[in-house]
Amino acid sequence: MPPHSNHPARPCLARTRITPIAAACLSLGLAVSGAASAQTPGALDAAPREQPPLPLISVTATRTERALDDVPATVTSHDRQAIEQRGARDLKDLLDDEVDLSVRASQPRPSASSSGGRAGQEGLNIRGLEGNQVLLLIDGIRLPSAFSFGPFSTGRLDTVDVDTLAGAEVLRGPSSSQYGSDGLAGALSLRTLRAGDLLQGGKTLAGFAKLGMHSADRSVDTTAALALGTDALKGLVLLSHRRGHETDNQGDNDSRSSNRTSPNPLDHHATSLLGSLSYQLNARHSLEATLEGRRREQHTQVWTAVAPTPEPPTPANPYANQTVSFVADDEVSRERLSLTHRYDDAQGTGLVQWQTQLHAQHAEVHQFHAEDRAFSADRTRDNRYEERSVGLSTQGAALVRGPVPQRLSFGMDLAQSQLEARRDGTVAPFGETFPSKPFPDTRYRTAGAFVQSEIDGEAFTVIPALRFDRFSLSPTSSSGFSGQAVSLSDQAVTPRIGAIWRISPGLAPYAQWALGFRAPQPDQVNNGFSNIASGYTSIGNPDLKPEHARSIEIGTRGQLDALRWQLALFDNRYRDFISQEMVSGSFTPNDPAVFQYVNLAHARIRGGELKLEWQGGGGWTGQFALARAQGSSETDGQHTPLDTVNPLRARLALRYEAPRWSASAQWQHIDGKAAKDVSDASQFLPPDADVVDLFAQWRFNATWSLRGAVLNLFDETYWRWSDVRGVAAASGSGQPNPALSAFTAPGRSVQIALRADF
Repeated sequence: MPPHSNHPARPCLARTRITPIAAACLSLGLAVSGAASAQTPGALDAAPREQPPLPLISVTATRTERALDDVPATVTSHDRQAIEQRGARDLKDLLDDEVDLSVRASQPRPSASSSGGRAGQEGLNIRGLEGNQVLLLIDGIRLPSAFSFGPFSTGRLDTVDVDTLAGAEVLRGPSSSQYGSDGLAGALSLRTLRAGDLLQGGKTLAGFAKLGMHSADRSVDTTAALALGTDALKGLVLLSHRRGHETDNQGDNDSRSSNRTSPNPLDHHATSLLGSLSYQLNARHSLEATLEGRRREQHTQVWTAVAPTPEPPTPANPYANQTVSFVADDEVSRERLSLTHRYDDAQGTGLVQWQTQLHAQHAEVHQFHAEDRAFSADRTRDNRYEERSVGLSTQGAALVRGPVPQRLSFGMDLAQSQLEARRDGTVAPFGETFPSKPFPDTRYRTAGAFVQSEIDGEAFTVIPALRFDRFSLSPTSSSGFSGQAVSLSDQAVTPRIGAIWRISPGLAPYAQWALGFRAPQPDQVNNGFSNIASGYTSIGNPDLKPEHARSIEIGTRGQLDALRWQLALFDNRYRDFISQEMVSGSFTPNDPAVFQYVNLAHARIRGGELKLEWQGGGGWTGQFALARAQGSSETDGQHTPLDTVNPLRARLALRYEAPRWSASAQWQHIDGKAAKDVSDASQFLPPDADVVDLFAQWRFNATWSLRGAVLNLFDETYWRWSDVRGVAAASGSGQPNPALSAFTAPGRSVQIALRADF
């Protein structure tokens, strides 16, 4: 049940700090224990394998299986072993090592007028774009969209549990020729565990259980999975639960008011369930059913929304609505069911693959808060956002003989979503009534078809692709919506062509040109909201056009002895960016200001990335990565820096792997943000930062293993630009903003996990 306005305040919970001595002792203990384990006789004591690792496979870049080196684009892949070694709590942790990516997740400091980080993990930033401009898929199914309306804001990545994942791929550059709308900047494709991932080596019964702890949010997570099967029938069930508190920062003001810089007291818990069942009909045909569910709940005592000293009503301040207590309860849930048929004929000479998937998904975000006010009536807010979707995707692959042998892929995708949102509560703002809807209930339909050719020669690979998409937005109910509901439909054609030239094993240049688009969201087409008493309103736009992207990437890869490398340069141009603008009016009841979403800005983002991988032999490996980008938008001939572009980042990692244990260290450098690179120099511009992390893992025997890490080893005080973006550098009095330390990243923290495999 939602809390009442007199919900008892949660005490400020103490935060655990890890001293440098304790961190050093833990690091030494990991190494000593690993070394001791390495001396234990047994089958695991064989010398480290010197064979090169198997090449990672990408499916996202072309919707077919290709080695990463055979893709004319930048793709990174995390397999199940890499996900487990990272020990990530969430997708922000998992992708933190990628120097050209970021996940925006600010400290929760909401108020009655601002979401203030309440959206959680809002979305993934790829090369300077984020939110709904990045495509997010899980098992080929789109994750729910982000939505924002005033203080009500929803994220996208909290609907995923990393403990259910078997792989994660990130594609840079437009992905519309593969998947249609949304992937202006790129795509994140996630794959959940299947029984076959655990039933290796002829096993008919396998599984694991894991217990983990993380000091940054004092969380404890437990995960258990069981897989069993025969040659024909296989099944898996996984259950995961995590419980924790607020994520630590470097703030030290624990006051119960807006002056607070320590995190607001917070309790969260999440439960995820994954089940799959597959049946091999014969050598070529198989069926699979997957059921996935996740629910995350969070309770926050928002001391930062409390007025330091409430003042009684005066003629100058007749409402005196200062807050004396603010309690927020959030709930995020997602469930989906998918049914898949696969046809595989590796020895075929014509049609060699065909896959068809049916899916249904339901996602909902519920945000409630109760606010006690000193002299005005107490108030509540009860907001919901909901998406229901069903879809069908089918694709095939055929080997084409003739003068130009090639693999031809083709398919189509159909989907229909029902989107709804509602604002409710008590004591509505002046000029408004509850309940209301920020946009009418909307049916969103998409249909797309694509064709792609993969032409592989000894020295050259050429991959052209073409896709046609059509979408429509149709209001289904306008009850509670104050604007004039309109419909919108449009279509897009998105070609792509990429090529690789293998000059030698040490040099393989590649290039790709691609177009992309993103269809308008229902809340942009029909952003109907009216408060005539306050002198403003917003209207829909039936002529809103999709956002478009044109991307060029050139690069080269190669290997020289033990050193592998890749250099990529990209130039992404965007047009018809959607922006909400005031199109008329003067903010009076007789002449209200009229706001409307329109196609306005053009943008350009350019940059480069360098990656080096060293296989030193004897168990030693190393990695180095560097990414730098700059971008600006253009409106009426005026150029403005794009704030969503991240500053330069570099990462250096060194790893040693023995038969029973492994240890690694990584250093990350984050450049400060310069005033010339932001749209408003009054924002806080974080300085340079250098962060060192340590990881270790050892296996006691074939069943038991232990993993540990010390993050931010030297307790560096630093800010991630993605999390602090938009925060003012100075207070209203012109003094440095005293709340800046509230947005710092966690200090030194420790994570540890015990796992049993059978």
